[in-house]
Amino acid sequence: MKSVLKFLPAATLAVGLALSAVPAAAQQQAAPPKASPAAIAAAKEILQIKNAGAMYAGAVPGLVEKTKVALIQQNLNYQKDLNEVAPIVAKQLEGRQNEIGEGMAQIYASEFTEQELKDLVVFYKSPLGQKLITSEPRAIGLSMAFMNSWAQNFSETVMGAFRAEMRKRGKEI
Repeated sequence: MKSVLKFLPAATLAVGLALSAVPAAAQQQAAPPKASPAAIAAAKEILQIKNAGAMYAGAVPGLVEKTKVALIQQNLNYQKDLNEVAPIVAKQLEGRQNEIGEGMAQIYASEFTEQELKDLVVFYKSPLGQKLITSEPRAIGLSMAFMNSWAQNFSETVMGAFRAEMRKRGKEI
């Protein structure tokens, strides 16, 4: 749980960016096919076990703040009013982030069979499943850091290869 919470600000930012970057046409795509209530219940249980709600818990206030900042940039004369209106809008829209969880459950239920979802619940409740939940965020973070380091080092190798090939052509870069 603590390892998940370390990534909460980044996850909240990712959700905010993902939601704001999706074109309107993509947002209006057909919803996934309706799954059985049991499949949706199992999908919700998986999301609850994995603490997926932490990823989008700050989605509403984050998007309200982002919108406020954008509006202030376009309407500097209304900065005081927009700062006062932002908490009102946040309060009006409070709880709407739960729509993300509902949508995620529908997606899981459309990607996995009811039995697969039930099997996943059993797995995530097992000691290995619990270890995966607690260790995976750190493993992903370390993997991303390794990939970035590798890419930086490898880019030097690529640059050296380009220079060598260009030297063969009598051109220094």
